[in-house]
Amino acid sequence: MNISKRLIALDVLRGMTISFMILVNTPGSWSYVYPPLRHAKWHGCTPTDLVFPFFIFIVGVSVFFSFKKYHTNMNKTSLLKILKRTVIIFLLGLFLNLFPHFDFSNVRIMGVLQRIALAYGIGAILCLSLEKIKLLYVLGVLLIGYWALLYFTSGQELYILENNVVRTFDLFLLGEKHVYKGFGIPFDPEGVLSTIPAIGTLIIGFLTGQIVGTKISVIDKIKVLLGYGVLLVALGSIWSIVFPINKALWTSSYVLYAAGWAILLLALLVFLIDYKGYSKWAKPFVHFGTNPLFIFVFSGLYVKTISYLVKIPTEAAGEAKISGYKYLFEHVFAPITGHMNGSLLFALSHIVFFWGICFLLFKGRVFIKI
Repeated sequence: MNISKRLIALDVLRGMTISFMILVNTPGSWSYVYPPLRHAKWHGCTPTDLVFPFFIFIVGVSVFFSFKKYHTNMNKTSLLKILKRTVIIFLLGLFLNLFPHFDFSNVRIMGVLQRIALAYGIGAILCLSLEKIKLLYVLGVLLIGYWALLYFTSGQELYILENNVVRTFDLFLLGEKHVYKGFGIPFDPEGVLSTIPAIGTLIIGFLTGQIVGTKISVIDKIKVLLGYGVLLVALGSIWSIVFPINKALWTSSYVLYAAGWAILLLALLVFLIDYKGYSKWAKPFVHFGTNPLFIFVFSGLYVKTISYLVKIPTEAAGEAKISGYKYLFEHVFAPITGHMNGSLLFALSHIVFFWGICFLLFKGRVFIKI
């Protein structure tokens, strides 16, 4: 696989996002996590809250480049390719939710990959079917329409967990048994209705891909990216005064704010890698970024396997066996640096572990695509 110089910054951004995903998703214990590595409880945005929109933003940028050979237009070949990818990614996400117990009666239907699949499927069709100006109109309709929908259906208390149309719609469509319950009540932060503004995140990524793909000089691209990045962060921050930044609801202000930061980081990477030529430091992220879907699925299966299927005998009172995950943290990492730093070291060690797998795939020129 030839990685064009123009795309190295994108691969690095993708790899950095995956690395951070592993960091925040794989602490030794959820009881010991530093605040920046946690999601905001409801309104607000921590660095962790930027991981998922960065993924979808990157998918949007990739749509532009992957369909350039089709002249970035919708046709039968590109449509079939989009539909195939959408179905496969959605089914992979559903499989991760089912593994390892395969309890179909209580399976969570939506999830991270499912949202990526739907945002990709709908967003890619829109991006390849519409001219830039029409795409901007669609983006505006999606974000403003979503704001209006939540505002006029919220009642006296705006945008609260217990009473919002996103939760109501998902419970009606999916059923209480099939949504996420990590908020204490059934509410899915990757639900169906809140996927609508996530399509906007993908569209912004696609439009950013058009900027990166233009034939202007590298420094001019950086200036344009910086301008749009600052603009979106500012717009998202201003909008948040009346429509709070909220990852769980994927609010429109959150779409602009997160996409703005993604563009700014991409601009920085283009500056360092393409303009200054500083690329050696980024090689580990390139390794991550060239097999993103595989390492996402593999890391999910790995964590579930050592959490639910691997049981290790222990001499602790009252515990005949504990999970492999808990054993690693309590008997390997926590004794080294204590609980809080041991939990962080656990996550960092898994970044290295998964990087090693990506490195071997990269060296063997194995690039798993769908």
